[in-house]
Amino acid sequence: MVESLYKKRFDGRKFDELRPVIAKVGVVPSADGSAMYQSGKTRAIAVVRGPRLLHPKHMENPKTGILRVTYQMMSFSVWDRIKPGTSRRGQEISKVSEWALNEVVNLEAFPSSVVDVIIQIPQADAGTRVAGLNAAAMALAQAGVPMKEMISAVAVGKMDKTLVVDVDKNEEDFHEGEGPTDIPIAMTSRSNKIALLQLDGKISIPELRELTKMAKEACKKINEIQIRALREPGKEVKE
Repeated sequence: MVESLYKKRFDGRKFDELRPVIAKVGVVPSADGSAMYQSGKTRAIAVVRGPRLLHPKHMENPKTGILRVTYQMMSFSVWDRIKPGTSRRGQEISKVSEWALNEVVNLEAFPSSVVDVIIQIPQADAGTRVAGLNAAAMALAQAGVPMKEMISAVAVGKMDKTLVVDVDKNEEDFHEGEGPTDIPIAMTSRSNKIALLQLDGKISIPELRELTKMAKEACKKINEIQIRALREPGKEVKE
């Protein structure tokens, strides 16, 4: 068996260890719900508006409300300034985040209405879409939007032949051996269903199974942090 070229993480973490986490709800008092989720240097802020009447009218669904998610990285979230405005990547992440959150929200009591979730990334060091999902789930819960269960998310991956949890930017840029593989995964808190799984890179079926197990354990820890933050609105929960 060939030894992996990735033997030690850049920040000294164990291979199955999360970065330091900070979570807080109620960060935007004027919103119906809001939350901040930070993993290492990656920070996401989510704001919820609604349920409210949906415009334009032709988009209304008389049987249920709809969820609308907007994800955007702020111009100075990374060292090389991002061009303001909507990007193709932002549109893609908005849509997959919407699909994931639709697994747990129940808007049947709000026909012809919309719940808007706005996710902003003021600081990025990889894992922005999963941080955004974690913040969005907390914000929806704080807003009182009916949810069947929570969603927790983490990016797992493979650096050369080594499997890791909570991929950071240094690991995304690791190109020795087989290079990096990045897999954002979101899981529901009770039914343990996968609400999101994307794959950037190459991986075998057995490795993917193992990473899914590692993601499940990491998501349990993240969910505990989310619940603690929801129980103490306005207070930073650190792990």
